[in-house]
Amino acid sequence: MFIPRRLAPLALAALLTPLGCHAQTTTITPGTPLPLSVTHRIEVLLRQKAQLPPLAIVNVGSPKPSDVPGYSTIEVTFTDEGKTSHPIPFLLSNDGKTVAQFSKYDISADPRSLISTDGRPSRGGPPTAPVLFVNFDDLECPYCARLHESLFPAITKRYGDKVHIVYKDFPLSEIHPWAMHAAVDVECLAAQSPVGYWNMIDYIHAHSEDIGADPAANLAPGAKSDQPKHTLDRATTQLDQLVRDQGSVQKVDAAKLNACIAKQDTTAIEASKALGNSLNVGATPSMFINGDKIDGALPIGYIFGLIDDALRAENVTPPPPYVDPTAPAAEPAAKTDPETKAAPGK
Repeated sequence: MFIPRRLAPLALAALLTPLGCHAQTTTITPGTPLPLSVTHRIEVLLRQKAQLPPLAIVNVGSPKPSDVPGYSTIEVTFTDEGKTSHPIPFLLSNDGKTVAQFSKYDISADPRSLISTDGRPSRGGPPTAPVLFVNFDDLECPYCARLHESLFPAITKRYGDKVHIVYKDFPLSEIHPWAMHAAVDVECLAAQSPVGYWNMIDYIHAHSEDIGADPAANLAPGAKSDQPKHTLDRATTQLDQLVRDQGSVQKVDAAKLNACIAKQDTTAIEASKALGNSLNVGATPSMFINGDKIDGALPIGYIFGLIDDALRAENVTPPPPYVDPTAPAAEPAAKTDPETKAAPGK
């Protein structure tokens, strides 16, 4: 399909050009074909802006009503070598002197409403907390494990009930063989025990390197004696047993839990992944702070800054500025000798 290289993107307003001053008065009326003089000027303008091939045909449609005061909408198509572009909308001023293009976005909805967290186990504050922190998580992801260990206890410690924390499943099965199985297992437990769910999230992230390790199996080629081989069968067996043990601790219905584990229904996990895909999640961890997407294991101070901004946007005063305890302390300013006005020893 032929799409003019200079016009196809034009996101967020890039073409605003007066069409010239003329003695005659022109009034653009929706539903009425454009005067040929206006059509010609639009065609000349677009040929110049898009650097169209000489044989390209520009077709300018009749004006339609617009919700932008003082403008009508026109649609333009470009045809070259038998291929026609999709219609590209423009705005044309009612006096026929200005053509413009921009993108309009509806920001009336609360960005945090993009992700449904209904029925999800949570940590931190209640669902009504001013900040919603959603993390798309993969239980076999080492970066997720590091983030989970360092960040989320720190969030609850710093913000208390001001941040509502929810995890969504996004197992990357292509590179993490047991991630989907782990997600299904912990969701089986979540259906009966949110506390058990979080206990398993904590445990699996803390011991992900050990999941699937089989000391009795043959060592991997070239591996050291203290590096047992990891197998998928061993991993799934371990995960099932870990979840059953946690279910016993939480006194859940064992028969129901075992049936769920045995079924390995991935429907809910796939729905969570589909939601992530619709939000441009392509890797883990991917986090949303009141709808604002951030990717990767970022410095904790940076994430705290985003949470602080989200709190201010909700008219909530954030805690005092975060100070990284691992940052080197600032050196004290050199004192000067009052007689010489120079630093001691100079």
